Amino acid sequence: MSPIVGYAPGVYDLFHVGHLNVLKHARTQCDVLVAGVVSDEMCWAAKGHRPVVPLAERLEIVRHIDYVDAVHVEDVPDKLDTWRVVRFDRIFKGDDWRGTAKGDRLERDLGSVGVEVVYFPYTVHTSSTELRLALAELVGDGAAGSAGG
Repeated sequence: MSPIVGYAPGVYDLFHVGHLNVLKHARTQCDVLVAGVVSDEMCWAAKGHRPVVPLAERLEIVRHIDYVDAVHVEDVPDKLDTWRVVRFDRIFKGDDWRGTAKGDRLERDLGSVGVEVVYFPYTVHTSSTELRLALAELVGDGAAGSAGG
């Protein structure tokens, strides 16, 4: 029997416990886990901002997580194109995708080649967006504090 290959795509910017939880849970659902690290350009196209941590550093961080067997730079928007390269059997996404247009499209497109979409609970209390906002606030406060001192 062939090993089950899982694919966990993400930006993995400002790596936090939510990222770790996704990779940890994904590993329990497959024999080989490939983490897809979204390129800076793809992040810009999808989210309208560049990551704080450069791609090379994000790759290095994710590559050294025990649950991850391999990393793949995700530099195309179509998951079918990524599948043609990585050949995964399962893809893991946060459950914030479930029931949405993009989640339905992902299920339909990848289902056509036999890939199962597995959803995990989204870590609401920790997100890179929240961390990015908190950092911006701290930098703003620090700049204001140093200007007066």
